[in-house]
Amino acid sequence: MLFRTAAADRPYHFGTYPLETLPRDDSVFEREAARPRVPAPDFGAPPDGVLAQVLRDYLALFVSSAVTEPATSLAPVPDDPERRMIDVKGYAYFMNASQVGICDIPESAWASGAEPENHDYAVVLLLEHGRLPEPGNPARDWIAPAIVEAAASRVGGIAVCLAGHIQKLGYPARAHVTGAGVLDAERLAILAGLAVRDGEALRNPFLDRGFSLAVVSTSYRLAVDRPLAGSALKARGLRYWLGRNGATSGRERNRRDRRATHLSAYPMETVERVARPTTLILDDEVPRVSKRAAFFERALRGDLGDKARRERGRFAFKQPHTSGMMASMGAMVPIQGGEPNAMADPARYADPAANSRALKSLSYLLGADLTGICEIPHYAWYSHGADGQEIVPYHKYAVVMLIDQEYDTMEGASGDDWISGTQSMRAYLRGAEIAGVMGETLRRLGFPARSQTNVDSDVLHMPLLLWAGLGELSRIGELVLNPFVGPRFKSVVLTTDMPLEPDEPIDFGLQYFCDHCRKCARECPCDAISWGDKVMFNGYEMWKPDAERCTHYRLTNARGSACGRCMKTCPLNKVVTADGPLLERAASWCGINARWLKPLLVPVAVRLDDWLGNGRRNPVKKWWFDLEVVDGVCVEPVKGVSRRDLDLDRRIDPAKQKMAYYPASMMPVPNDLGAQPVDRKAARVAAADLETPAAAAARHARGEAPPAHYRPTPPDPGGPKGDNARPAIYGTGAQTGVAAPRGP
Repeated sequence: MLFRTAAADRPYHFGTYPLETLPRDDSVFEREAARPRVPAPDFGAPPDGVLAQVLRDYLALFVSSAVTEPATSLAPVPDDPERRMIDVKGYAYFMNASQVGICDIPESAWASGAEPENHDYAVVLLLEHGRLPEPGNPARDWIAPAIVEAAASRVGGIAVCLAGHIQKLGYPARAHVTGAGVLDAERLAILAGLAVRDGEALRNPFLDRGFSLAVVSTSYRLAVDRPLAGSALKARGLRYWLGRNGATSGRERNRRDRRATHLSAYPMETVERVARPTTLILDDEVPRVSKRAAFFERALRGDLGDKARRERGRFAFKQPHTSGMMASMGAMVPIQGGEPNAMADPARYADPAANSRALKSLSYLLGADLTGICEIPHYAWYSHGADGQEIVPYHKYAVVMLIDQEYDTMEGASGDDWISGTQSMRAYLRGAEIAGVMGETLRRLGFPARSQTNVDSDVLHMPLLLWAGLGELSRIGELVLNPFVGPRFKSVVLTTDMPLEPDEPIDFGLQYFCDHCRKCARECPCDAISWGDKVMFNGYEMWKPDAERCTHYRLTNARGSACGRCMKTCPLNKVVTADGPLLERAASWCGINARWLKPLLVPVAVRLDDWLGNGRRNPVKKWWFDLEVVDGVCVEPVKGVSRRDLDLDRRIDPAKQKMAYYPASMMPVPNDLGAQPVDRKAARVAAADLETPAAAAARHARGEAPPAHYRPTPPDPGGPKGDNARPAIYGTGAQTGVAAPRGP
């Protein structure tokens, strides 16, 4: 308990509830199979309210975009149904299903009037219903009639992605969701060991609130679970409360349920709030930059060479778990924005504080992990979009949400192996769904709103993360660290003119910590993270990374999909909950509440982190198959698999680290979509022109003009030119050197 807990030894595919400890009864299968066939499940009534309708629309969008045909060749997966089950259940838990079970499909489980398909196995996904906001919270009126839809939409999306994954392995699979399926999900939940029939109602041993179900049927041979015995409903005793077999403890679940619905699971309210971010930002000097300057965008346009351009379209999707998400991600892009309902009366939402609570409660219901709000500074808007057209700022507020990339999966990975890109894309997919549902809900209530996702964003996320009080800028570079989830997240933003109450920036002492910890720089596989001191870059004080080098590695990494090794190895990549190791919880408390101890504790903490082996791979948590998608077919990875572990003795002299920096004046013409090759030699020379933060602050105080390299490359007066074609999925998160969100 001091250094590690039983959770570290819990196989990932077991999930967070101790289902493996429950008594089983095989006779249940015969009784359930003998029951008559019933109609396919549907919602039973028209949607009640705006949110319920939006959620049903999004569920229909997922279903309509589902992969329908398996790959033309079978993936080289083991014949062992147990190992296959681990991959399938692992993926479902990774996508945040509450519980997962697998069973054979009896003929009676097919809906009445439906023709049974040639599928033998059912993967049953269960998602617990969310909590109803407190009285006085405006979200209560939205959510109360939409509790079922909220869970049905989320679990339905998981089913669509899981079915897509199995299809990518070359096997038929179909998602059956509420209102669009031909299987009796309740009967299958009983057969798969997720519920007990109590009369005609279903009860789950661990859930007091209701739950929604979805099913994936397939001919892919899998190990199956056994039905629960009736006595399983008495499973919650002292051992459950303490965290049986390393499962999430009853006390941790109770702690979360006691918190108000507009608060996250983490006590962000205990972190010190300050007037400005803890790194210097010269607001009047920060240039607005174009989306064309983002390095993933530059790679797409050919600026980084032919290989980077070729890999740009596949680097994050060259793994079957991610490939199954692509269609759903693309389907949400056209509905990120829209006009507000002119017939609605938004005047009833005039209280900014109440509105802020409502949007936070809604974000947590939909699956966000941390949410903050800020006014949008002018420099957070891109100057030009991906099409080269000028962007005129159009909303006042940003609702900024973090999606955890999932600690346990990251524990099983090297950080730059075949699950890395999937971790990013899963967070981006969830974020797009959350912000999309919220945006459409606000528009139907009469407010302008637009979701800003990794696929299509008009704003840079990093400055918004800082101003919304979700973290501080870190040594990793253009990446914000949160005091409770570290760097292990992706962001999504909802912009709106709904009256809101902004949060304040936070200070938890990260600047001192990162100044004395270089673990991310030591472990970076391409030396893109600075070993030296902060510099001023385009108006920001930061440890400036070599964005070009980082992007090149993530795009062309042949032994994995993308890279997140800096997140994997950061000492703040921890689980700070009631179930976390006592030492980590104590260190987190001291880091937030006793910052005067940092000079003493930081050196010890960094050495202790290495001594404990934090950042190494934990094989117990590896659930996925290492597979590469080549020409639409899964194969053994052509160049192998990264199995990188800690490099404790590695050091680089900051004076000899050859970093390339591309300030605003070296960015490409924003509306020229043709290739504009980078000049790395000139970018290395540009490093000498960067000011120290102290020098920049003094110059600014004297009223002197900013350096010439702060002036962005102007647009071509002739207007946009070059190839405007884009792939179905693309990211806006690559680093521009100003404040872009971290890409995949």
